Parts: sequence; structure tokens; C-alpha cells
Amino acid sequence: MNVIKKTILTLLIAVMGIGVADAQFRFGIKAGLNVNNLRVSDLNEIKDNAAGFTGGVMTEFQVPLIGLCFDLSLMYTRMNSEFNYMESNLEGESLEQNKNFLELPLNIKYKFSLPVVGSIISPYIFTGPDFAFKLGKNTLSDFKTKTCQIAWNVGLGVELVKHLQVGASYGFGINNIAKKLPLGLNPEDNGIKNNYWTVTAAYLF
Repeated sequence: MNVIKKTILTLLIAVMGIGVADAQFRFGIKAGLNVNNLRVSDLNEIKDNAAGFTGGVMTEFQVPLIGLCFDLSLMYTRMNSEFNYMESNLEGESLEQNKNFLELPLNIKYKFSLPVVGSIISPYIFTGPDFAFKLGKNTLSDFKTKTCQIAWNVGLGVELVKHLQVGASYGFGINNIAKKLPLGLNPEDNGIKNNYWTVTAAYLF
């Protein structure tokens, strides 16, 4: 956990340093939907995709002239998931895991400058780490997840009239989030990674 905190602090300092160096700073509000899928290794369950939502605030630092940006968001995120067990003695049984998170995605973004229509529409690509900290305790006795989930986002989007940004990304789960699994399974041998799609709209002032 200390390593994660130091990583976040280092990234924040780097972004702030860019802001001091005459970068263009903006802030705004952001909201969207997510669809996550828990990938479980070496098991025969079917994991249903489940929809959730996200909302919060974001900041963006843009380096003048070259289109390079850094953005950081602070989001309240709801992720829902369900395990449908297919073992003979548990067929038809399921476990629902609905959790709220404080999510901090930090992205490196590049905006493409289009001739003539650049002031109206600017496509962009982005990538970066995503840290999600679980709010509250586990509610299931036989299925528990860790407090922190780490993913790496890759996405694209478009900025309209210099203020509205609409983007879509896919988060590749990095760490094993399993803390306790049903059926006496070992969380270390049967790891879980949370992968998810996110679509958001942000308005920057």
C-alpha cells in the first residue's frame, strides 16, 4: 500500500510540475458508465458482464503547441459483478458483488490538431494507470476482494468545441484482487483480475 501511495504522489508532483511550466490548466466535471468482467484463472465459472456508473471531477494540463496533455480524475465509481457457478453441486447458484470505489485514473493524452475544424473537433488517444480504492467492507462471507484494484487504461475520444470530451477506454486489470474465494479455493492459485470498459463525458471549464 505504501508503494501505491508513493506512486500516486510522484505522478501528482509530475503533473503539477508541468502545470507550473506554462501548461494550460483546466478543470471540470465527468460522468459515465462502466461494464466490468472479473477474469478468474483456472476456474470453470461463467462471469457475467455487469454495468455500473462513475462520476466526479477532473483536471487537465496541456503543454502548449504540441498537443500533449496529462489528466487526473477523482471519481466515485460503482462496479457490479456476478459469478454464475457451473459445478454440478452449485449449478444455478450465483454470487453478486456490488462495490463502490474511489477511483483515480491518471492519463497521458495526445490531441490531434485538425486543419480548419481544429477549434470544433479534436480527436485524442490516452493511456495510463488507474487506482481504485474500495469503500466499505466486504458483504459476502465466502467471497472477499482486496481494498485496492490497479488497472492500466487504453482509450480514445474526441473533444468538441474545446470544452466537451467524450471518451471510451478499456482497463486491463493488473493485480490479483482476490482475498477469499468460495469452495475453499486458494486466492493465490485462482487469481481474479478486474477488466472493464468505461465510457465517459466530461465538461472542462
